[in-house]
Amino acid sequence: MVALLVKVAVAAARWMTSEQAEVHATPLLSIIIPTFNEALNIQFFLQQLQTLRSVTCCEIIVADGGSQDETVTLATPLVDQVVTAEAGRARQMNAGSAVANGRWLVFLHADTFFPATIKKCLSALEKSTHKWGFFPVRLSGDHFLFRIIERGISLRSRWSKIATGDQAIFIKNDFFQQLGGYPDLLLMEDVALSKCLRQHSHPLIFDQPVTTSSRRWEKKGIVKTVFLMWLLRTAYFFGASPKVLARIYYG
Repeated sequence: MVALLVKVAVAAARWMTSEQAEVHATPLLSIIIPTFNEALNIQFFLQQLQTLRSVTCCEIIVADGGSQDETVTLATPLVDQVVTAEAGRARQMNAGSAVANGRWLVFLHADTFFPATIKKCLSALEKSTHKWGFFPVRLSGDHFLFRIIERGISLRSRWSKIATGDQAIFIKNDFFQQLGGYPDLLLMEDVALSKCLRQHSHPLIFDQPVTTSSRRWEKKGIVKTVFLMWLLRTAYFFGASPKVLARIYYG
């Protein structure tokens, strides 16, 4: 009888150890980065994420849309996986999520940087009962108009519960897969996904912002870019084709 009890106890201990090892081996977070011709900045960007790989249970996945430069070659040593997909952020991010092992997914643009408090954010994420969320945003430029714009974006997204891709949207992996991933849109995929997500769950919105590049604003003109963004969002709201809007945005 004693021998039998000992065998049962040993088997139970092995099972518990196996279960714990499996949970530990599963990354908390998969960072999915859509890229296209980002060779100029990709190494610097990925270097900022290496601490998360070594200190926290985190994997990095680059989802490339057919870059014609050295993006993939430069990124490969600094990530866990590189996948290729047809160009388009929605398709690329869905391709990245298909190979992701993390309990949470975060979709991070290659010009957007986590706040210094990211490890605290991940700790909060691990304990959270939310299914998705995002960060406020800060634009990298120094112009005073950027302070107004970033404040407006953050307030609007907090009120509407609709995030943009620059706000590092994060979602529970199983929940994301249940919803079928990002809608296959060439533009406004982040808005469409947010609208779907908010019907199921309130988002977790962190206090500290991610910092995203203001290069497009500076290149195209701040006021002109603001006007274009609002025009595109309004047109999408009234049913304009994302394919047509993408041609205007990227044109």
